Amino acid sequence: MKMSRLYAPTLKEDPAEAELASHKLLLRAGMIRKGASGLYSYLPLAWRSILKIERIIREEMDAIGAQEMQVPILTDGELWRQSGRWGVYGPELMRLKDRHEREFALGPTHEESFTDLVRNELRSYKQLPVTLYQIQDKFRDELRPRFGLMRSREFIMKDGYSFSADEESMRQCYQEEKEAYARIAERCGVRALPVVADSGQIGGDSSVEFMALADAGEAELVYCDDCGFAADVEAATAKVHVTEGAEGELERVHTPGAGSIADVSALLGVEQSGTRKALALVDGEGNPVVCFVPGDHDMNDVKAEHAFGAYHLMTDEELEQYGLVKGFIGPVGLPQGIRVCADESLRESTWWLVGANEADYHFVHAKRGRDFQIANDAWVDVVTAKPGDLCPKCGRPLKGARGIEMGQVFQLGTKYSEAMGATFADVDGHEQPLQMGCYGIGVSRTVAAVVEQHHDDNGIIWPVSVAPYEVEVIPLSIGDDVVWPVAEQVADGLAKEGVEVVLDDRKERPGVKFNDADLMGFPYQVVCGKKAVKNGNVEVKDRATGERSELPISEVVATLAARVRSQRA
Repeated sequence: MKMSRLYAPTLKEDPAEAELASHKLLLRAGMIRKGASGLYSYLPLAWRSILKIERIIREEMDAIGAQEMQVPILTDGELWRQSGRWGVYGPELMRLKDRHEREFALGPTHEESFTDLVRNELRSYKQLPVTLYQIQDKFRDELRPRFGLMRSREFIMKDGYSFSADEESMRQCYQEEKEAYARIAERCGVRALPVVADSGQIGGDSSVEFMALADAGEAELVYCDDCGFAADVEAATAKVHVTEGAEGELERVHTPGAGSIADVSALLGVEQSGTRKALALVDGEGNPVVCFVPGDHDMNDVKAEHAFGAYHLMTDEELEQYGLVKGFIGPVGLPQGIRVCADESLRESTWWLVGANEADYHFVHAKRGRDFQIANDAWVDVVTAKPGDLCPKCGRPLKGARGIEMGQVFQLGTKYSEAMGATFADVDGHEQPLQMGCYGIGVSRTVAAVVEQHHDDNGIIWPVSVAPYEVEVIPLSIGDDVVWPVAEQVADGLAKEGVEVVLDDRKERPGVKFNDADLMGFPYQVVCGKKAVKNGNVEVKDRATGERSELPISEVVATLAARVRSQRA
C-alpha cells in the first residue's frame, strides 16, 4: 500500500472531545471518525486491526468446537418479555416499533434470540453440548457515551452461548471459553486479568471478566501478585483488616460535632478501621435497615442491591421518621422495628466503637453479645474491597488497579431456558431445562484496550499481531535514482515475503513522515536515506523499543520478514 493512496486523514492536535489516550490517538492517526454521539466509523487502518482481532477470536473458537453463525440484530420484543428482561433492562435497551406497532429491540446481547432458536431444535441430550457464537454489531443507548470506542452506542462484539444437558457439562464449556479468552487477550498483546465479577443485567450464577489493565479503565480492581486472585471491587470478597476496639464496660463519651468517621477518629485518637460506620437504608420491600461496616470502608451499591434489593439510603426526613440521629447511629438502643445487619468483615470483631443514637455522643467498649446483637442471618457482604485488604485465597495484601472490560464469561444455568421453555429430553425421557453459558468479548473495545496499553507520547505502538500494517518503508527522497529505487525494492521484497507493508511515497518533509509513522504506530520502520543507501544500508527502527540499527539492503527483507513472522499471533 502506498501512503499517498491510504485513506488515513491524520490530525496534528488532540480533538477537544477526546479524553482517553486511545480516543485521542485513534482519531489523530486517522483510524476512526465520529458520526454522532457514541457512533464511530472505522477507517481502513482500524478496520484492518478489527479483522485481525476477529481472526484470532475465530481461530480460538474453532479450537474449542464453537460454531459461528448469525442471528438478526433486530430482536422481537416478545422474546424479551418471555425472558423477563423487557421491563428491567432499562433505558439502555434501544427499542422501536415497526409499521404494525410491533415492538423490537436493537440487540445489546442475544440470549433471547439464541435461546429461542435452539428451543425448537435441540430436543435430546444426544445433541448436547452445543456452543454457538456470532461477531456482530451491538447497540446500547448509553446516557453519556464517552471515551471513544470504550463506551459507544454501537459496537462490535463476539457473543457466544453454550447449551448443555447438565451443570458439569455447562461448567466444562464455561472453562473452555474462559481459557480461550485468556489466549485471545495474550495473542492480541493485551495484559488482561480474569477477575471475579458481578453478573449484572445478564444474570446467572457465576461470572469472570477479562480486564485489560489501564489507568484510564472504568472498573476498579483488586488483585494479588502472589496467587493470581483478581476481582472487580463490586464482587470481591476480601479479608478486611479490622481494628478491635478497647475492652471494658460500656461507656458513653461526648463527641461534639463528630458526625463523621474522620471526626470521631481524630477526636478519640483511634484508627478509622477501629470505628464502625452505620448506614441507614430502606430495603427493596420498604423496611428500615441499619447496616454496619468497618469505618474505613464504604458500602458497595452492587453488593448492597444483592443484599437488600432495590434499596435507597434514608433521607433526612426518613431518619427523623424512624428516630435515627444522623452521624451518631449505633447498634446499642436502636429504636424498635429497625433491622440490624453487619458486614461479614466484622463477624470476628467483638468490641466496637459506635454511635450512641444521641446527638454528639458515641459508645466505646460496646461488646457484641452483651450490649447488642447481630442475628445469624444478618451478616452480609456489602463493603467495597480496596488495596491493602487481604487476599481471600492466600492472605497477602491486595493491590489496586483500573481495568477496561475486554470480555466476560457467565454461567447462566437455567435462567433463560426455564423462562423461555427451552427444554430437552434427558436419558430417561424427562423434559429438563437446558444449562446455558454466555460469553462476550468486545472487538472494538479490544482495539481501544490495545492502544491504551501500547502507546507513548508520539503515538500508537501496535503489537505485530493486530497491527494494521507490519512495516512502513520511509524514503527520505522521492523519484530520485538513489533512494527511491531502494525503497521500492525493499517494499516489494517484503510484500513478496507476505509482510504487510506501507510505502510512504508522499513528497513531504522527513519530519512529517517520521511524525506520522510514530503516530500510526506500525511495528517496524525502514528509513531509506541517501547517505545510508550509498553505503549499502538502510536504518530499521523498532517502534516498541525505539531501537535503531543499520542493516545491509541485501539482508533487510529476510531479517524483517523473520522478525514479523515470529511475532504474529
